[in-house]
Amino acid sequence: MASYETLLVERRERVALITINRPQKMNALNIQTREEGARALEELREDETVRVVVFTGAGEKAFVAGADIAEFQGRTAVTQRDVMTGRSLFTAVDSFPKPVIAMVNGYCLGGGCELALSCDLRVASENAKFGQPEINLGIIPGGGGTQRLTHLVGEGKAMELILTGDIIDAQTAYRFGLVNFVYPAADLEAKTMELANRIAEKSPVALRMAKEAVKTASRSTLDEGLRREIDLFSICFSSEDKDEGVSAFLEKRKAEFKGR
Repeated sequence: MASYETLLVERRERVALITINRPQKMNALNIQTREEGARALEELREDETVRVVVFTGAGEKAFVAGADIAEFQGRTAVTQRDVMTGRSLFTAVDSFPKPVIAMVNGYCLGGGCELALSCDLRVASENAKFGQPEINLGIIPGGGGTQRLTHLVGEGKAMELILTGDIIDAQTAYRFGLVNFVYPAADLEAKTMELANRIAEKSPVALRMAKEAVKTASRSTLDEGLRREIDLFSICFSSEDKDEGVSAFLEKRKAEFKGR
């Protein structure tokens, strides 16, 4: 695995743990971090031994406290658009074919919340804090927050968070539907890795098809989604994993999926 200046990437059997490692900056996302994150995902995409990716932040204070605001100074609309239309970590996470889990261990604000929204599942500690406070800087979310948050929690709650810039606690985020699970801070890593390993036992082929099918549901009409579901379901029948899954069920044993 390549080395990175702002990330730590660790393989734990079938799970890769990516840690945003800028604790002195509350793990704020600067240009380098976003580029390294996208590059790490490119490498993990090709690694067949990795079936699930988990993102987290170094230390106990923050998952990612937001973008590195110091980089905003002096930028014009043109230069900012150039930055935003370059390689995007958020898009890289969203389009990653394997399941991605956000393990949120503290402040998850602005670009950090957008990173979590880009993931497939979000697991939070009880001390996690979520928000899109960009409005307080005279700007709006620019990493997909206005779009992915709305898809996830609905227009009303998205408007509430984005227009007020309010920061909410983990239990409120759970009620909003922003996070899937909330655990005590001491249990966060163990519970998240338990979830990741449980998913990693499934067929990589089926996981990839399932991800695409669910994402299609929120990005197309019902008729288009149903047609795509049939296509993806049928593709599963061309895999060795499908044969193994059916055989294991009929033989009353645990399936051993190979990702083929």
